[in-house]
Amino acid sequence: MAREFSTVGVVGLGTMGAGIAEVLARTGVRVVAVEVDAAGVERGRGHIEQSTGRALAKGKLDGPARAELLGLISYSTDLADLAEADLVVEAIPESLELKARLFGELDRIVKPEAVLASNTSSLSVTEISVHTGRPGKVVGLHFFNPAPVQRLAEVVRTVVTEPDVVADVVALAEKLGKEPVVIGDRAGFIANALLFGYLNHAVSMYESRYATREDLDAAMRYGCGYPMGPLALLDLIGLDTAYEILETMYAQSRNRLHAPAPVLKQMITAGLLGRKSGRGFYTYDGPDSPTVVADAQTPAAAVEGEAAVREVRRVGVVGTGTMATGIVEVFARKGFDVVLRARAADKADAAVAKVRKSLDRQVAKGRLSEQDRDAVLARITPAVEFDELADCDLVIEAVAEELAIKQAVFGALDEVAKPGAILATTTSSLPVIECAVATSRPADVVGLHFFNPAPVMKLVEVVETIATGADVVATAHAICTKVGKHPVHCGDRAGFIVNALLFPYLNDAVKMLEAHYAEADDIDTAMKVGCGLPMGPFELLDVVGLDVSLAIERTLFNEFHESGYAPAPLLEHLVTAGRLGRKTGKGFRDYSRT
Repeated sequence: MAREFSTVGVVGLGTMGAGIAEVLARTGVRVVAVEVDAAGVERGRGHIEQSTGRALAKGKLDGPARAELLGLISYSTDLADLAEADLVVEAIPESLELKARLFGELDRIVKPEAVLASNTSSLSVTEISVHTGRPGKVVGLHFFNPAPVQRLAEVVRTVVTEPDVVADVVALAEKLGKEPVVIGDRAGFIANALLFGYLNHAVSMYESRYATREDLDAAMRYGCGYPMGPLALLDLIGLDTAYEILETMYAQSRNRLHAPAPVLKQMITAGLLGRKSGRGFYTYDGPDSPTVVADAQTPAAAVEGEAAVREVRRVGVVGTGTMATGIVEVFARKGFDVVLRARAADKADAAVAKVRKSLDRQVAKGRLSEQDRDAVLARITPAVEFDELADCDLVIEAVAEELAIKQAVFGALDEVAKPGAILATTTSSLPVIECAVATSRPADVVGLHFFNPAPVMKLVEVVETIATGADVVATAHAICTKVGKHPVHCGDRAGFIVNALLFPYLNDAVKMLEAHYAEADDIDTAMKVGCGLPMGPFELLDVVGLDVSLAIERTLFNEFHESGYAPAPLLEHLVTAGRLGRKTGKGFRDYSRT
């Protein structure tokens, strides 16, 4: 049976420490909260009173329960008041020197059987533990911010942590309503080790002016369903905190992808720490405010102001796959006449039937009338010959992701498309310029990377090559907006925005599994519960397809020659063995039994 932690000490009453104290008191645990001085105590008390006050106002806590909770927390500026604590949770700033000194003092104060836990998010728990005479009773207990809301807790065991201590802390985390995952002691643990490489990559994209802050954030929100974009999330975390975590991870891993982007240090030096200072990547209406103040011309206005927008009335789509028919549906529903070109009449008819089936589902759900469905279908013209695309103002290629096939399509389009027609490719990984040079009009070629399923997904990546005309980019932006999509702009390099940020993170997760650091289920839980992602990395890899994922990762590695992007051998082995994910019934998980 797990031991009972009836009295728990919390040292450090910043946002995190105050949240941990509140979480403990909510479950009836007596808390002794310690800060360095009276001002710190009052700030911590204020955090807890404000948090519980908000819960009271929202009906999540009643008056008597709030009073009982507050009554369970006592405050002090003297570590000696922790002498009778069964467990002490440290939540002071991320400094190994400070934490080591504190643990040495706590070791001399608390009773011999007491457990000492660090809420560190990146430092070595082992290095902290050796400054005590009880390293077997030291553990990491990493809560996520805000602690009263976030359900994940990473329980970090060192090589000498006693098994009973780990089991007891896990039981406490479960009692607190958290979902604990038990892991070994390495920089970043699960969530931060995967999250901060991704965040740092996004900062590098911003620093190099590959994409704007708004487009980077919108790409990950609309393209991956993330609750926040990477730069907005960094502002929430605090750029100084993020920098410290990255520095710690780089010191242990020596992985260049964890080396903090230089602009982070520059922003910190200038006092741009994020929400806490009122300005970071975005400007807020005050310190600690979540409200962003417009402080620059919006990207949409900037794009549309650069050049005239061409008129687009008739749209051609080449291809019959799910992406092609989805794009046909998107444009036809917005009133455009659409020519759907297939290699044979039966394939064209089957593609139109696929669109009709999708529309029928919308009718059945009451989202579309039968009359509107029929009007949409009437705007679609099936075609077999390229010549039938001659009067289109925009032609979108959506064929197989093979360069030779795409170049052949663009060569054919170049011969039949009228002057001034825009030619677009939906490629997700191939260079758009390779399609452009297959024509005599590279200035008219642009990437329009829709996401699958196109009728549902809001994002389109507008990919500009070094040859694309400014008016073509402006027209692409305008047409995406007209069909209800959110366009984001980037240059023509592997992965564009979404895949370039997403797949290195997925690859890192595979490497973590390959190193036996954590199980796939725990890694998925950490990222879903701790970071609010809609799917864990292994769930997502199985849905995308391991073969597709491997092809994208190889493309990224071949373009950037970055060792950190090299595909994990485990992924290559699974693909070689035919375990491709849900489509084959087996990937990182076995779906044949479900």
